Amino acid sequence: MASVVKGLSLLFDRPNEPMVSPKGDENAIFQISEQFLTDDYKNNGIEINNRFGENASEIIPLENLRRVPKFSKARRLPKDADFSLFLPAHREMADEVVDELMGVPENQLQQLLSTCTYARVNLNPQLFNYCYSVALMHRRDTRNVPIANFAETFPSKFVDSQVFAQARETAAVAAQGAPRTPIIIPRDYTATDLDVEHRLAYFREDIGVNLHHWHWHLVYPFTANQREIVAKDRRGELFFYMHQQIIARYNGERLNNSLPRVKKFNNFNEPIPEAYFPKLDSLTSSRGWPPRQANMQWQDLNRPVDGLNVTIADMQRWRRNVEDAIATGLVQLPNGSTRALDIDTLGNMIEASVLSPNMDLYGSLHNNGHSFSAYMHDPTHRYLESFGVIGDEATTMRDPFFFRWHAFIDDLFQKYKESANVRPYTRSELENPGVRVTSARIDSSDGATNELHTFWMSSDVDLSRGLDFSNRGPVYVRFTHLNHRDFQYTIEVENNGNASRGTVRIFISPTNDERQLSWALSDQRKMFIEMDRFVVPLNRGRNVITRRSSESTVTIPFEQTFRDLGAQGSNPRNTDLASFNYCGCGWPQHMLVPKGTESGTPYQLFVMVSNYELDSVTQEDGSDMSCKQASSFCGIRDKLFPDKRAMGYPFDRPSSSATNIQDFILPNMLLTDISIKLQNITEQNPRNPNN
Repeated sequence: MASVVKGLSLLFDRPNEPMVSPKGDENAIFQISEQFLTDDYKNNGIEINNRFGENASEIIPLENLRRVPKFSKARRLPKDADFSLFLPAHREMADEVVDELMGVPENQLQQLLSTCTYARVNLNPQLFNYCYSVALMHRRDTRNVPIANFAETFPSKFVDSQVFAQARETAAVAAQGAPRTPIIIPRDYTATDLDVEHRLAYFREDIGVNLHHWHWHLVYPFTANQREIVAKDRRGELFFYMHQQIIARYNGERLNNSLPRVKKFNNFNEPIPEAYFPKLDSLTSSRGWPPRQANMQWQDLNRPVDGLNVTIADMQRWRRNVEDAIATGLVQLPNGSTRALDIDTLGNMIEASVLSPNMDLYGSLHNNGHSFSAYMHDPTHRYLESFGVIGDEATTMRDPFFFRWHAFIDDLFQKYKESANVRPYTRSELENPGVRVTSARIDSSDGATNELHTFWMSSDVDLSRGLDFSNRGPVYVRFTHLNHRDFQYTIEVENNGNASRGTVRIFISPTNDERQLSWALSDQRKMFIEMDRFVVPLNRGRNVITRRSSESTVTIPFEQTFRDLGAQGSNPRNTDLASFNYCGCGWPQHMLVPKGTESGTPYQLFVMVSNYELDSVTQEDGSDMSCKQASSFCGIRDKLFPDKRAMGYPFDRPSSSATNIQDFILPNMLLTDISIKLQNITEQNPRNPNN
């Protein structure tokens, strides 16, 4: 059993190398039979495999397949092509492969290992990685197989392409076991500040932020033939809320950099002034990612190779139909009947997932928007060009236009929330009788009160698992990212009623808009970012609640974002890799706090204690949460979302009475002025191996 689990883990290693060669740092070898050989290795594959086996630390046996998968669609994707779920042809391929991997009977792990090995040998490495990760996450018998950090296995999606020649030199020259000098990635490598959008590069190009987006879509796929893989509790609403929070965070960062909030892409025929030159190369296709020049426009797409034949007129029609559903509060079903529209259905319509109630009528607005944006340089495949970074879930957030497109997508959701079909909260839905928040403060680890401090940190990531055909041993890349000093909330609550429980909800928002004026609540409610949400017991009388920033249910810790597969898998105390795999979709802890400014940016801390009896969710098995980390963005595996309220409550809807945040405050809420200061220094991450 141990060797099977290890074998499954090693299928992530060096994705472009053949299976006849050793895998992993310990030089393990898969015992290959002719069934697992491609045409390239038909003549000498067994001999090469045996030769490597003489020096292997471990031999991993493979059973012959009882049924050989055909992969009739998936084989059409060349091994040197890039893969994207936004492309209909690629989705069909992925559905076919996931079906095969999920179809191996449960607890027949040896057959599963052989099936997965066969898939890896015969399929495009990026397609395999996605399907394999989804299968491991959704099969009941593989939940303790660690899913590889995508930045380790496909580093070219995350770091400057100049790194790889240096990395191979480091791997070849440095002695085995000798200290490895990290390769430095400069902070400004995609542009200069002559491009105003480059001020936000630290946010858009952050490795952890892009890993979050990739991993979220791994946990919440929008396509699969097996409906239960997609149909998770409140999936469509979570699509709305996770992306709404990204836009709120991005807008806050824009204000911190003296830029206005992002302008939504409203007119599908207008030129796009933002350019983007990604400076990335794909190690799979051996090509650079295509840039986008300034003032390019969407054009009708006709790329049969990708299954794309869609026009701007299609997008405008789908948009009108979605807006009609929002205005009427009704969804039209394929048989002509209607049902009431809710936020979960709207999320599945706009994305659009296989859960969309009427794909013919509402189309695929979100996904095709990514494709239109990714193919402006070659909409008809005339030049045999691949998609730009906005067409890949692991790289899409690097592009400034991602945020303009998602500002449009978020605006559709906000129109629904502001429509006559969604009533504002009544006072009784917001208050918590007998409970009063009397004070709230933040204490920073460096001694400041009501001041959050950010700074720059240099951290090392090992790329060796993705450096195909190079010598073994770690190869570290050092990148600089935003971080913050640890801090703690101290909240005092008076409970005049009986002992009970409450849900503490913590948000922050910039105090002023881009004109340095106080917000109207109708705008500010969209700027509040969730910092934490947790349940506490409330004794009668005075309660003092303390909570560390590292305990946030929005984020995952640095070690989880940049997890070391080997260390994670070999830790005997880590018995819950299932939660570890699932919760990897959380927001990175190092990006919890906005950057602020050196002089200090005024923010408002909002604390609310809501009535847990109205918030609580009874899980079907009656159990408690197994994964508290990142539940705000990820939900909980195989369970209902752990909060009955609408996601974003109490700011998800406009107020019928309050015009500003001060008017909104009830006794069970408190608003405190805080400041976010950037300490413009760079510190080494103490976890770096070569410090």
